[in-house]
Amino acid sequence: MEQEVNPQPTGSSDSVGSADQIREKIIETLKGCYDPEIPVDIYELGLVYDIDVTDSRTVEVKMTLTSPMCPVAESLPPEVESKIRAIPDVVSAKVEVVWDPPWTMENMSEAAKLQLGML
Repeated sequence: MEQEVNPQPTGSSDSVGSADQIREKIIETLKGCYDPEIPVDIYELGLVYDIDVTDSRTVEVKMTLTSPMCPVAESLPPEVESKIRAIPDVVSAKVEVVWDPPWTMENMSEAAKLQLGML
């Protein structure tokens, strides 16, 4: 029977990423998730409000949508959660959709605004 060795990141192991390294992998993953109506990823759109990675490698993400009536309101959050769970070193993931503060175009990064011709 195999035993789990060093389930907590310590910074000394090359096989387990630190919380910061895991967070960077999550951001990279989120940059591959798109609202199908807008050709910009959800991270650059500013839909992701918070990414919390604990020492036990559990992840909680708070995100919003451009509108409560968004056509992908039912499918996008579970897709994001699934993609985060698939990242090596992530033990579990939970995505919570929040509506406060409401999303506005000011949440978008400069890169997103440039891509959409808003600059």
